[in-house]
Amino acid sequence: MIVVGLAASPIASASPADDAMSQLNAIMADDAKRQASYEAGHERIRFCGYCHGEDGNSKREYIPNLAAQHPLYLFNQFEKFRDGTREDYVMSKLAKTLSLEERINIAVYYSQQTAKPRTAGNPATVEAGEKLFAVRCAGCHGGKAQGFRDMPRLAGQPAEYLGIALRRFKEMDPTKHSTPMIGVAGVLSESEIEALSGYLAGQ
Repeated sequence: MIVVGLAASPIASASPADDAMSQLNAIMADDAKRQASYEAGHERIRFCGYCHGEDGNSKREYIPNLAAQHPLYLFNQFEKFRDGTREDYVMSKLAKTLSLEERINIAVYYSQQTAKPRTAGNPATVEAGEKLFAVRCAGCHGGKAQGFRDMPRLAGQPAEYLGIALRRFKEMDPTKHSTPMIGVAGVLSESEIEALSGYLAGQ
């Protein structure tokens, strides 16, 4: 499964990433290339679909949606699993078995899917979550949590997954990790994490 991080650092400057960025830009700018990449990605995501869903909407509440994420963001996560920056029992192995072309095609395929809102949290806390998001999160993830490029879409993500991710950021050692999410999540209370997660799930 791909574990979506709430905020990603810019894509690495290594040549494979530069090559991928150029290819992704060319694919997304050309209807025929995008369709061909989409179809190739669809053929390759059969294993991914067991956890993330064929349409990119996850089948389990602790697994993130991939639908409607920016293709560059999705590709960047593959690279992080490949080089060990991120670790996951399934994804760390899977990412190493995929060619550059396959990683690009899967990213394109899932980026073209429609994200479906989950069940929102407790109505009493959703309003608080909305206000908190506007102050703490919208600057990077967008006013409607749609994300862009290397900032992931949070709208419609399972509340359980979002809570797990935020708590993980709270526990990270800032001397070992550089994500800005450490500072964002570090000041959140448990009730604020629940409010944010519940609000975003229903978007």
